Amino acid sequence: MSARPNIVLIVTDQQRADHLSCAGNTVLQTPNIDRLAGEGTRFDNCYVANPICAPNRASILTGRMPSAHGVRSNGIPLSLDARTFVAELQNAGYATALVGKGHLQNITGLDREFIPEGAEDLMDDQKRIREAFDRDMYGDEYQSENILRWRADPDHRVRTPYYGFDHVDLAIWHGDMVGGDYEHWLDERCPDHRALRGQLNAEPDDRYSVPQAWRTRIPEEFHPSAFVAEKSIDYLRVRASEGGDSPFFLQVSFPDPHHPFTPPGKYWDMYDPDAMPLPASFGQGDTPILRHMRETRAAGTDFRLGQMPFAVSDREAREAIALTYGMISMIDDQVGRILACLEETGQIDNTVIIFTSDHGEMMGDHGILLKGPLHYRNSIRVPLLWREPGGGEPAVVEEMVSSIDISATILARAGVRPYYGIQGRVMPGLLDDGPGSRDAVLVEDDRERVYLNFDRPQRIRTIVTRKHRMTVFRPMAYGELFDLEADPDENVNLWDDPASQHVRQALTEQLLNLMIDTTDWTPAMTGRA
Repeated sequence: MSARPNIVLIVTDQQRADHLSCAGNTVLQTPNIDRLAGEGTRFDNCYVANPICAPNRASILTGRMPSAHGVRSNGIPLSLDARTFVAELQNAGYATALVGKGHLQNITGLDREFIPEGAEDLMDDQKRIREAFDRDMYGDEYQSENILRWRADPDHRVRTPYYGFDHVDLAIWHGDMVGGDYEHWLDERCPDHRALRGQLNAEPDDRYSVPQAWRTRIPEEFHPSAFVAEKSIDYLRVRASEGGDSPFFLQVSFPDPHHPFTPPGKYWDMYDPDAMPLPASFGQGDTPILRHMRETRAAGTDFRLGQMPFAVSDREAREAIALTYGMISMIDDQVGRILACLEETGQIDNTVIIFTSDHGEMMGDHGILLKGPLHYRNSIRVPLLWREPGGGEPAVVEEMVSSIDISATILARAGVRPYYGIQGRVMPGLLDDGPGSRDAVLVEDDRERVYLNFDRPQRIRTIVTRKHRMTVFRPMAYGELFDLEADPDENVNLWDDPASQHVRQALTEQLLNLMIDTTDWTPAMTGRA
């Protein structure tokens, strides 16, 4: 096992664990990503710390739960005081780079959508809330990913070092409307791109009816996924020619396969919606959240153009699956380009390659698209592949791991000591000094939205074991309990089932212990009281 290897971490956006052919998907073809599994380790039970973008990306970077690092939901920047594994690698002599999506700060440039409960009368004339900690997260240093700043100011750039990254090529947003460094790159290569991108400029294709889908006119070679691959390859070539003996860490972060569904060129037609099998749970399940989405769809009152989940017809589900598969296939081709560059430059034999995603997606499960306060396994379970330099025999690890474990494992592999307060642990099956497997994982989810027929913002905690998934909603008196062995599609909620109360009680105690175990130990004592 080589000391101080280079490390490439590939992160996709909103990709389920079962959306890889190496994970058993018989329709989707991902040969290049499959290579990582075929020459490395696939973790079959990797769960997120939080099922939305910014909180889990911050958890990957810090190795800490959202309740510890503070990014409880989208709309909260990661504090620049937060210690990250990338900064630790940088301090240990690694060159560090981020290419693609960051989402460590707010990206829309828009004001908050909701006023947190209890803060209505605690705002100044600039609508800044007087909080428990006296910190200012509104300054320019927290506007690095503000897409409105990028589009208004041609000179706007990410200030580096950025959470430990000393090189950043940023891609902000999704679909064919990505901004940031990508847009400057696009200006040089495709000057007329503003007439090609977006739904208003899309090629008509009345075969598709699913919301948030359009056939982009942007060519494949100018798509954001191509940008991420090209800039990653540029960085790898520079490191190969100028890096000397110093190792590097590169995060390759694709904004896809997130909605809107806009795969370019041949990827739009690569998968036939009519040939897409529906999830086994389509139309199944009976919970208040599912009922509400089905009822609002039937009444035509659901909102289907934003980030919130919504119910779909079987045709709409098949279309979304086909277009998502197209996006993933494009990413797979870009991963192939990156692997070819590593081989061509002679770096693949000293590079650890990791593949994961920031969270999952319903993608037709129970007849629902997108994500939300829905902790069904395909929303909270993500792919995780780990290939050592030179490859090896394929292995599948069934033990449970969390996205917070990625940081601790990378630091251990690089021979860099972790920092006090890191909550991740070295993943089993990779290094000799791993601490053993987890009995359960914790998923946190704190939302400030009032939607989906809830009358209050939701605070949600989930525990997943090899046999069960239990989710507790507060302040609502609502919960979910599923037997994953008897009911792998999570159709029958056993929360109120008299015969399952002993299971609910045992899981409640286990959940309580997990929440205590992940209570933050920082700040450390500075002396004797």
